[in-house]
Amino acid sequence: MSRRKSQRLTGKAALDAAFCAVDHGPLKEALGVDLDDDLLALALTHRSFGNENGTLPNNERLEFLGDAVLGLSVAGALYEKFPSRPESDISKMRASIVSRYGCADIARDIDLGPHILLGRGELSTDGQHKDSILADTVEALLGAIYRQHGFAVARDTVLRLFGYKIETASAKNRYQDWKTTLQERLSELKIDMPVYAADSTGPEHDLTFTATVTVRGVELGRGVGHNKKLAEQEAARLACEALSDRAVVIALTLGADA
Repeated sequence: MSRRKSQRLTGKAALDAAFCAVDHGPLKEALGVDLDDDLLALALTHRSFGNENGTLPNNERLEFLGDAVLGLSVAGALYEKFPSRPESDISKMRASIVSRYGCADIARDIDLGPHILLGRGELSTDGQHKDSILADTVEALLGAIYRQHGFAVARDTVLRLFGYKIETASAKNRYQDWKTTLQERLSELKIDMPVYAADSTGPEHDLTFTATVTVRGVELGRGVGHNKKLAEQEAARLACEALSDRAVVIALTLGADA
């Protein structure tokens, strides 16, 4: 008699199995708020997992709610904290705090990555460490807290998690997009676009990434970070500094014209 092959779980069964495979107690403790399992599972379900398992509901609608809760909570806190600062300043502060990078920082603080339910494709590309996925899931969790407990509890959660960022807020954007700045600068100089390369070292749970950026074969910057994105941003920042040296610009320009 031939052995019957076991079938991969899909749909709600797959969701339940994946959700129950991780202890979410530490996450709830870090959030400081209890959430019903069904709502928590929805907040943690990335669209890649939903699409691979019979088009299950994903966390994007909760993310929409959480984005609004986060923005209003931070805006209110900044309004009270800086009564004499103009709108232009507190608007920049808010943008920096609630940015993808700001939210991803919080996700790493609460060790959110292992709790996110991802499809096989995202898992194979280290999706649990991607800034975009981490940030979106933070917003989805805030949306879930709002749905279960109301705005006051959701706001208090934001102020607790983002408290340090609010206290140290600055109108100068900490998370300037140096990769875009570098690309714009090279475009102005009519020089080839930058090429990035990155590798990582260390244990899987604590990787250190090193990224380099080269232009026409010349290394202009080397950055180190806890993820590839941050390492590339640091490399791009150093490259922008290198381009402030007229000799470097002339050498690259001559190379481009050769």
